[in-house]
Amino acid sequence: MASGFFAILDDIGALMDDIAVTSKLATKKTAGILGDDLAVNAEKATGFLSSREIPVLWAITKGSFINKLIILPIVFLLNFFFPAAIKVILVLGGIYLAYEGVEKIIEFLFHRNKKGHEVVEESTLPEEDEKSEKSKISSAIKTDFILSLEIVIIALGTVIEKEHPLLTQIIVVSLVAIIATVGVYGIVALIVRMDDAGFFLMKKSGNKGFFSGLGQVLIKALPIVIKILGVVGTIALLLVSGEIFLHNIDYIHHLLPENVLSKFGLGIVFGLVAVLLATVGKKLISVVKPAKK
Repeated sequence: MASGFFAILDDIGALMDDIAVTSKLATKKTAGILGDDLAVNAEKATGFLSSREIPVLWAITKGSFINKLIILPIVFLLNFFFPAAIKVILVLGGIYLAYEGVEKIIEFLFHRNKKGHEVVEESTLPEEDEKSEKSKISSAIKTDFILSLEIVIIALGTVIEKEHPLLTQIIVVSLVAIIATVGVYGIVALIVRMDDAGFFLMKKSGNKGFFSGLGQVLIKALPIVIKILGVVGTIALLLVSGEIFLHNIDYIHHLLPENVLSKFGLGIVFGLVAVLLATVGKKLISVVKPAKK
């Protein structure tokens, strides 16, 4: 009886060791995509009223957790019953990311209305701003879904390579997904509250000394950080999408070398085609709708 109990404890200990080691390895392999995830989501979570930053970020974080709850069981089931479908889903997700990246570049080049970074003043939120906020949250959650799918599949590939049992696979991949969400959005929260931290330091120090200077640096740095994140986030979208195409489309995988230029170029090409098709589709819909009326 006692020996059986200790045998169970030994099995649990071995399982926990496997989970710890494999989780560490899977987290290392997903580090690149996590960096891209951070850049993309930090850029999407900025540009709101100060009073709306945390509620918006919390809404995106909740959406991210829901994404993981949807993705995890679907990926495990597909991997077990129909593994080929995962590649198709990844490529479709890559097309969406490339579309978003190229759309941002086109908007910057041809549809800019503002010069530089304009601070949004605290006021009552107009109806159009509320719609814009909901639209940005929805866009962020959709982008997070694709990036989360990539993270989950990379983590799953790591545990499959090590030939771990199903229980270990489920626990490790779920842990990586949770760590990714908490880590990424925790850092994003720190970034978007830089100015508040700066004002707090200035107030506490009476606008004198080192901490007052540090507060001023944080306040002045925020617009620069936002601009940098906007650029890095767009590049990240294109690189992640390009990597998806390079790894999951056999013809492209054998045709092009695996480097940053290839990934970025693929993201641009697929993104341009996606934007073109979406534009033509919208025009056709706008023509067909009046005709029906």
